[in-house]
Amino acid sequence: MTSSSLWLVASVIEVRRATPHGRVLSLRVDGWPGNLAGQHVDVRLTAEDGYQAVRSYSLASSGEGDVLELAVDEVPEGEVSPYLVEDVRPGDELEVRGPIGAYFVWTPAQPEPVQLIAGGSGIVPLLAMAREHARSASSAPMRLLYAVRSADDAFYAAELGDLADDAFSVDWAYSRSGPVGFARPAGRVDAATLEASTIPAAQRPSVYVCGPTGFVEAVADLLVAAGHPPDRIRTERFGGA
Repeated sequence: MTSSSLWLVASVIEVRRATPHGRVLSLRVDGWPGNLAGQHVDVRLTAEDGYQAVRSYSLASSGEGDVLELAVDEVPEGEVSPYLVEDVRPGDELEVRGPIGAYFVWTPAQPEPVQLIAGGSGIVPLLAMAREHARSASSAPMRLLYAVRSADDAFYAAELGDLADDAFSVDWAYSRSGPVGFARPAGRVDAATLEASTIPAAQRPSVYVCGPTGFVEAVADLLVAAGHPPDRIRTERFGGA
């Protein structure tokens, strides 16, 4: 699906609260060329005085059609995310450009096992992959490890549960507080977590890791130490916490 350097008008058609500090937005974009699971868009806001701010956001949606889905976690001192999380309403218009990215994508043509590892709102492009996996009825084993501060901070928790089946499974890691009775103690993802909750390196999975920079770098180092070839680990990171 071909990317475009043109800015397209995106009309907000639905917004919903996803976490105490995050929101899911549905946008209708005339002329959208479609996108692969894992790609992202640039979003541009223009103030009344002409000042413009541009930020990149992963897409939770993929395939054909003119409706895009973003999930945005608020960065309190940010220029764009506070508006998208707190202020934007159905009927408002934004500008988007894309789709962007050919490296951090998954397609049903890939037969090998797939390990997804998300930190916080890094779940967004990985959810697109899980949705595409289900939609295509792919038989490739896919496993997700989703690390969040607490259960309240998880995006798409209910949908991830609904997607789970024989070919797709979800493991959780909570860094600050887990649900009552949750077996794993709260804490950061470590080597023991990866050993217990991910596809072993011996099965040669393709691994996709997305989240804050520190999380992604730490997880990538642990994966390499566990025997995963670096060229089978794809990463996407962002600066916000």
